[in-house]
Amino acid sequence: MKPARFSYEAPDTLPAALAALAARGEHAKIIAGGQSLAPMMNMRIAQPGHLIDINRVGELCGIRVEGDRLVCGALVRHADLARHELVRKHAPMLAHAASTIGHYAIRQRGTLGGSLAHADPAAQLPLAAIALDAQIEIASANGRRLVPAAEFISFIFTTVLEPHELLTAVHLPVRHTHEGWGFRLFTRRAGDFALALAACTLRRIGSRVEDARLAVGGVASTPLRLEIASGNADSAWADEAARAAAAATPVEDNERFSADYRRELVEALTRDALGDALERAK
Repeated sequence: MKPARFSYEAPDTLPAALAALAARGEHAKIIAGGQSLAPMMNMRIAQPGHLIDINRVGELCGIRVEGDRLVCGALVRHADLARHELVRKHAPMLAHAASTIGHYAIRQRGTLGGSLAHADPAAQLPLAAIALDAQIEIASANGRRLVPAAEFISFIFTTVLEPHELLTAVHLPVRHTHEGWGFRLFTRRAGDFALALAACTLRRIGSRVEDARLAVGGVASTPLRLEIASGNADSAWADEAARAAAAATPVEDNERFSADYRRELVEALTRDALGDALERAK
């Protein structure tokens, strides 16, 4: 199939892009990598009347450290996230998560901002952003605001972005000393969307685990942030935390996989992710 008829523009500055959004409102869609929007338009699931191509907006491309934050522009490609020195040093989970996305061609074109704005509950980057306590920078012609990643996605394929707003960057805390991370996912085939995912970070202080954060995805209408109690830095703690997380996760049934099966996946993936984080926190 072919997309419905639409108009198109490609501003080369951020103010011009925001002005275009303000003028077009609900009739416009932002396009960057197009890895999600283009197939939806071809199948006519999405039929925007106007496309605003932001690939020429250089302000959205950089990766930099500002104080205790790593700032990644919305146009950074998945492949660049996976291999960039600053991302691998300060937010290695994000780099790893980007490397697991789809196939080579998708990673070359897909963007950080596009993945977050698309808000697929089985996507890797929204989950990593939530586990890492990221903040999402949003701009409009009226100014800017920061939204915690855990509050950015409100429902499946739905975010807090207003029609006149553009996701411009992601702000992530830089990795602390003795902080470990884990990221696990389960797919039926390489490149498929995950049936379940788990991402966590924790700090190992002596023989204790502190500041543990966990997010799970692929099993509900949004990625979920879960609480994990502190405890001894050992496999028994990881086992108990995984069981508690699986029990607390509101897993949804679907036509192909039962809630019980997906809950078992959550427990197994969480246990493995926590084990990885303990090893990396040494």
